[in-house]
Amino acid sequence: MSDEGTKLILGDTVVSAIEQASPRRKRMFRRKKTERPVPTHCENCGALLHGHWCGQCGQPAIDYRRSFRHIIVDLLDEFLNWDSKFFRTIGLLLVRPWKLTNAFLAGHRVRYVHPLRLYLLASILFFFAVNYWEKAIHVAPTRFSSEQRSAVEAALKKRDMPPEIRAEVENALNRAGSPASGQAEQPPQATPTPLVDFSPSKNPSTPFEKWIETHAREKIGERGTNLQLFVKTLISNLPYMMLCCIPLFALVLKLLYVRRKVFYIDHLIYALHIHSFVYLATILIILATIGLGRVALGALAGWIIVLLWITFAAEIFLSIRRVYRQGWFLSIFKFFFGGFVYLIVLLTALAATFLITLVLP
Repeated sequence: MSDEGTKLILGDTVVSAIEQASPRRKRMFRRKKTERPVPTHCENCGALLHGHWCGQCGQPAIDYRRSFRHIIVDLLDEFLNWDSKFFRTIGLLLVRPWKLTNAFLAGHRVRYVHPLRLYLLASILFFFAVNYWEKAIHVAPTRFSSEQRSAVEAALKKRDMPPEIRAEVENALNRAGSPASGQAEQPPQATPTPLVDFSPSKNPSTPFEKWIETHAREKIGERGTNLQLFVKTLISNLPYMMLCCIPLFALVLKLLYVRRKVFYIDHLIYALHIHSFVYLATILIILATIGLGRVALGALAGWIIVLLWITFAAEIFLSIRRVYRQGWFLSIFKFFFGGFVYLIVLLTALAATFLITLVLP
């Protein structure tokens, strides 16, 4: 029977199905790609969609039953706004931070990243860099002389020593190194000063000092054996400290410009922007310092670094003057006076963080 007769009897639809079923064997081990239909109604409230966003509840029309690549892109866009908005905000923050604050307060918000989201991103990058550079800093262990090592090893042979104290002493002894490890023993020198000295002769005079010394002995160790771990824990608590200091910085600005009748939320937005600028600019300056140090330009590299820090301070001053729109004399006075007050706030917060780190287990 000819093909035309077959089509007349069976119909075009059946023939097409038979012809498409022939290469089925080739796609046996392939995953059949199915395209899900574009949603026409909001999955949240059921309203008819006229675009990417629901006009009733505002939920985006996103289908999360997709590949992992699409989900990652959606998450980046949701958290970072990884598009022209993100790069426009970062560029304006580094070059003219005052314009970013003025534009946001003027109502031009859709084209820039939200201040809180921008601060969280800058804070994550900054303290990640701090933790990375902190790993390169190692506290030099205390060196023992031969007589001291012999006395410690003799004390370890006693059976009346508690196991936890024995383990701590052995770790300190191993970190101190052995003078007979392939090197000639150095001549006896003066006993090195320990990193932290809890000498019995220095009795605390007040209950607060006694409380500090007791917790410091537990966290740092008798001779500073756990000092590096304590410093690492302290650095990990700094992001929370800075997040608590931002409302205090906005309060300082509120007191400085109390006659301008500016809302507290406006000061808070500027505080978020200027802290984000400080974090990102500090990272870039430190990276430039490392790069110039490897190039070895000598005195020229030093002048470039100084110029970068001067530009850094000048941008902070210009941001204060152009956001609050006051004269040069008042802006200079409030820049230095407000900076001094905020420095006291930071030192107080750092002391509080130090105490909290001592108390927490």
